[in-house]
Amino acid sequence: MIAIRHEIAEIEAGRWPRDDNPLKHAPHTAAALCAEPWAHAYTREQAAYPLKSLKRAKYWCPVGRVDNVHGDRNLFCSCVPMSAFEE
Repeated sequence: MIAIRHEIAEIEAGRWPRDDNPLKHAPHTAAALCAEPWAHAYTREQAAYPLKSLKRAKYWCPVGRVDNVHGDRNLFCSCVPMSAFEE
């Protein structure tokens, strides 16, 4: 939470634009970080490792941000159906 607050302070101070900052585009997938060109106001390292401790143990999200409103209102299960486990 402290790191997130520091990122908010960067936006408040005008060092990062409100529409192009690590908070707005999080989470960053490995594919997004490797894509060319990198057209963001922040570095790839700031996107991938907002905390130094993440360099040793990083979880790479398989997908980026999901449309929050649509995702909240239109949930669906992508699990294998229970009938697949019947003997």
